[in-house]
Amino acid sequence: MFNAPTPRVEAQFSPLARRLTDAGLDSLATPVTQQGGRGGGRGGRGGGAFAAVQELNRKRAQFFVDEGALGTVAPGRGDGGTVFTTNGMSRDVNAPAAVPGIIMASEHYGRIVRTVEKGVPVTLEINNQSRFLDRDLNSFNIVGEIPGTDARLKDEVVMLGAHFDSWHAGTGATDNAAGSAVMLEALRILKTLNLPMKRTVRIALWTGEEQGLLGSRAYVRDHFGVVDSTGPQLKPEQSRVSAYYNLDNGTGQIRGVYQQGNADVAPIFTEWMTPFKDWGVRSLTMRNTGGTDHLSFDAVGIPGFQFIQDPIEYGTRTHHSNQDVYERIQDEDMKRNSVIVAAFVYQTANRDAKLPRKPLPAGRAQP
Repeated sequence: MFNAPTPRVEAQFSPLARRLTDAGLDSLATPVTQQGGRGGGRGGRGGGAFAAVQELNRKRAQFFVDEGALGTVAPGRGDGGTVFTTNGMSRDVNAPAAVPGIIMASEHYGRIVRTVEKGVPVTLEINNQSRFLDRDLNSFNIVGEIPGTDARLKDEVVMLGAHFDSWHAGTGATDNAAGSAVMLEALRILKTLNLPMKRTVRIALWTGEEQGLLGSRAYVRDHFGVVDSTGPQLKPEQSRVSAYYNLDNGTGQIRGVYQQGNADVAPIFTEWMTPFKDWGVRSLTMRNTGGTDHLSFDAVGIPGFQFIQDPIEYGTRTHHSNQDVYERIQDEDMKRNSVIVAAFVYQTANRDAKLPRKPLPAGRAQP
């Protein structure tokens, strides 16, 4: 059963890959009112419109079941052979049954639809093998650290991290093996240089980010507490974390930092970015960027930051697509990112005080 109209595939007159211009970086400094969203990427999930779409999808899925469809075929977002995947079913083991859904390239889908419209029979041979892996329902984060060297400050922590789970169409190279590799390399740099770091430096590679920040939210809940509608319920470890740095916007070079509404870190980060001005690292923005693991830390009052990155091909080619593969990685960008992250972590670990914090609200929902 065809699940979507034939898409109109426009010619591409703009490059698929781009770097942020000075004007683009300057525009990030302009305050905006927004619900979330990743710096020009993914938006927030809240609101009645999202709930309405969910309900429509539920009814449509039930319609296909009632009609006895063997499966559905739909075009993916994108063209030129790029197929952006979607989530076809609920991850709830008790969710109603649904028929298999196949996403294919827009050009292939259009050819099939046109052929059917002309009255020519089309036969699709689909090998679909799906199953719930429910023997072990646990997921696992990967955590490691370099102990601090200062007797007074070694119990305080600087964290850096990225998620290592990915979608299925490619190999997850830019989302988010790139972020994981950069954070590992940053830690390797710090360990190899063997420079004294007063605070403990801890890396965490998260699972379940693509399902709703499950890994980082569980870690934060277990170690630092929660802030929910009843107010803060924080653990002693929460006060000992200076900052959490996250990387999850592809392979592009870091150009600055989303401050996540924390105005007091601006002069600190401006000074730390100065050595990298020749690389174009120069932008700070008060904007909130959402959709990734720093939100778990920000939600409990820990300074959590996501870096601003050149988009390269993230939104146009690689994000959740069959093109998210090793060949799309930019080597030089990755090397520079590791150096920049290592510098930020080193500076945070050795400054006299922890990074300034925003006021903690009396109560709010988790991300």
